[in-house]
Amino acid sequence: MEKIKEYIEKYDTIIIHGHIRPDGDCIGTQYGLYYLIKDNYPHKKVYITGETSEFISFIGRPALVDESLFQDALSICVDCATSDRLSDTRVNLAKEYIKIDHHIPVDDYGNYQYVDITAPACSQIITELYMMYRNEWELSKEAAQALYVGITTDTGRFKFDSVNSRTFHAAAVLLDAGVDLGYIDNKLSVESLNTLKLKGHILSNFKMTDHGFAYAKLTRKEVESFGVSYEDAAAQVSTISTIEDCPVWALFLEYSEEEIRVRLRSRGPVINLLAEQYHGGGHAKASGATLYNWDELEGFVYKADELVKKYKSAK
Repeated sequence: MEKIKEYIEKYDTIIIHGHIRPDGDCIGTQYGLYYLIKDNYPHKKVYITGETSEFISFIGRPALVDESLFQDALSICVDCATSDRLSDTRVNLAKEYIKIDHHIPVDDYGNYQYVDITAPACSQIITELYMMYRNEWELSKEAAQALYVGITTDTGRFKFDSVNSRTFHAAAVLLDAGVDLGYIDNKLSVESLNTLKLKGHILSNFKMTDHGFAYAKLTRKEVESFGVSYEDAAAQVSTISTIEDCPVWALFLEYSEEEIRVRLRSRGPVINLLAEQYHGGGHAKASGATLYNWDELEGFVYKADELVKKYKSAK
């Protein structure tokens, strides 16, 4: 973390990158770091680049920055294990770029990497960066709210077993900085009527394998028929997360004829190795993968079912 601080203090222009299809932790980390730098180094020019997220837009809406800004700048890439998943891949235009992440290392890109796989959210890492220098740094309410949203969304409201005592310590620090829990809960909990109808569709049509792998599939036509965004559709992986005797579950979401994104989750078995077989990866209990056509679905389901079978037989 001393090295991260050195990089921040070295550059007058800093550009903060996130990953494609950003989630709450990605946006929360980007904006939390943005405010942390601006609050303590007001003379610096700090920019957030990349894609936006409607679900988390109350924190902020990133937009691609002009190419001229990269000259003599530092790019900081957050919450992204591989450089090809950055929503703005122009990091090589910056004078230097570094990586701050909490995913299992796959691509050691950048001039410097800080990766802590024990942190359940990248926003926790940024919070701990502040905590290390809290005697000389200030933490504004804006920074704290962004970081709190990042932590709470990437931990399933503190339910995932990746949560540790450091997570609650970080959350307490953010609360002391003025986080409005009621405001955040209202923003994260409200769903549209169309989303609720989609949730009902998933509950009526999901499938379970013999050994306890639960999964749902959504085609482009189905997503469009419910009038919801792909972001809202992808979030429905949690809809089948509480089925008894199903420790692994997934949502297969068709983005195009050649891309079916898989959101894979677990309450027990390690699943990132399975995701890596299908052009993905991630955490031991929360990973993503990609199928290139629906013909690959059967093989994925078989392997997931075998994974659950081995897990249960070993218990």
